[in-house]
Amino acid sequence: MTGEELVARKVEEDGVHVLTLKHPPVNALSTALLRELDGRIGEVAQDAAARCVILVGDGQFFSAGADLKELATIDLATAPEVVARGQATFSRLEGLAVPVVAALNGPALGGGFELALACDLRVAGESAKVGAPEVNFGLMPSYGGTQRLPRLVGAAKARELIFTGNVLSAAEALRIGIVNKTVPAGQELRAARDLAHTIAKRAPRAVRAAKRAIREGLERSLADGLALEAAEFEKEVLPSNDLGEGIAAFLEHRPPKFTGA
Repeated sequence: MTGEELVARKVEEDGVHVLTLKHPPVNALSTALLRELDGRIGEVAQDAAARCVILVGDGQFFSAGADLKELATIDLATAPEVVARGQATFSRLEGLAVPVVAALNGPALGGGFELALACDLRVAGESAKVGAPEVNFGLMPSYGGTQRLPRLVGAAKARELIFTGNVLSAAEALRIGIVNKTVPAGQELRAARDLAHTIAKRAPRAVRAAKRAIREGLERSLADGLALEAAEFEKEVLPSNDLGEGIAAFLEHRPPKFTGA
């Protein structure tokens, strides 16, 4: 460790946390960076006032993926442990109670692409590129890409992208549903902030319950998913003070003031 901060965390108004990858020149996902990212995720999880998270890269890259120089020095016997730690960190990010928005300020490749896939929403600059080029280096996606990408774009398209290692433009990523929105290059963080602060102003318990219902429901049958949705509504929405505030604000023609209570 050099003592330098590899993942910066800034808390903005409305409980929006901004996590910035800072490992120039390409924000490679070294073991040290992943360890620090895991710690930052833990800090967000402990903040009861957190409402949304933005994940962005510093400089011209979101992340080019695994640190190949470091990877070349890793003992093959310890490689499964490295993979397990990476998967656990990405799953922890995905499992945050609050939504996570990836601001793709540049290429998101390999492990960087998998990191973006672990986020709930993705905003990309028009010059950004995404893809899983691991097969070009004798590797395969191993931080969740083989599981999250098919769930996002379908098995056939995921197979094509992973088997060929082809990289997509932001426009193509938008077309097939990998990213939610594209903006002019340099505007991705601003756009992500706009989205995150919009989410942060909504009823927190309702947003968290909806996220749980979507995430966990994808792994269940439709009938079980509907039961989960009903349970979250009964447990989190109905007892919330924000429900009464939302209705009152609507009837009084004013913006609601949600507290998360």
